Amino acid sequence: MKEDQWNHRSKHFALAVIELVRQFPKDPAYWTIGRQLIDAATSAAANYRAIKRAKSTKDFINKLKIVEEELDESMFWLELTVGVSTEWRTSVAPIYKEANELLSITIASIKTSRNKQNNVPGTSYIVSRPS
Repeated sequence: MKEDQWNHRSKHFALAVIELVRQFPKDPAYWTIGRQLIDAATSAAANYRAIKRAKSTKDFINKLKIVEEELDESMFWLELTVGVSTEWRTSVAPIYKEANELLSITIASIKTSRNKQNNVPGTSYIVSRPS
């Protein structure tokens, strides 16, 4: 996926979460879920944006790992929302699906980056001639 597409999707995901939370009832159980859900979703989007400023492949991977954790946490809070009341299932389902797709893309990017990092010609393996 192109960087612009990922930026757009991650930002759209965060906005969808905010819109969902705005619909929550004024109930203490939902206050915690809503705050945590918004924190995780917006953090995933913001941290993805920060990837552009990675200083190395290792830094790039570390930033992707943060995105991975925040997306996974978002999914937890979405699951908890439905757990509190199944009336949210219809609203949560497309947001959860998007979180899962973004998470899959992030994990694939981490694996690809690690493979590239480990297979850089001239740095991974030093071959010397026998004397």
